[in-house]
This record gives sequence, C-alpha cells and structure tokens, in this order.
Amino acid sequence: MAKKLYVGGIPYSSTEDGLKAAFSQAGEVLAASIIIDKMTGRSKGFGFVEMANDADAQTAIDMWNDKDFEGRTLTVNEARPLEERAPRREFGGGNRRMG
Repeated sequence: MAKKLYVGGIPYSSTEDGLKAAFSQAGEVLAASIIIDKMTGRSKGFGFVEMANDADAQTAIDMWNDKDFEGRTLTVNEARPLEERAPRREFGGGNRRMG
C-alpha cells in the first residue's frame, strides 16, 4: 500500500522532478509535490512524496532524513493525516458602517 512522506527543509530552488528523482533512489515514487505559497508563488520549503509501499517509504526515510539535499538538511517522516480545520472567517464587506 502507498505511503505518504512529509519532507521538510526543501531548498526553495528545488523542483518536484528533482525531489522525485532523489527519492526514486530509495524505491518507486508515485508522486512528489512541493507546497507553493499562493500569495508569492514561492516554495514554502516543504512537500510530500508518495512511495509505492511501506518498505520503500522506510528506505527513503533512512536514506534522506537529516541528510543534505541541494545544500539543505531534509526532515523526512511519515505524513500525518490532514486534520479538519475551522472554517475561515470572512473579512470586509458586510453591513458594517464606515467612519
């Protein structure tokens, strides 16, 4: 079964293809994504790699956690499930009086 890994400390200049190529040294990579800031369009310095199975995921953790990748030290561990968040509040507009 596929296993998703959290990867922190990714250099801002890294690409998803580069991340996928690096992790493919540990086994079959199903997907690699780097999280991008919506406002700036710049990498947030972390992302996720989905490995094909548990053994490949463990190999990737052993191979890349606390290791140098393109000049920065990566943090690699099993990704936690996405937690529910409270709905966002809306700002502006509405029935408020100005002044």
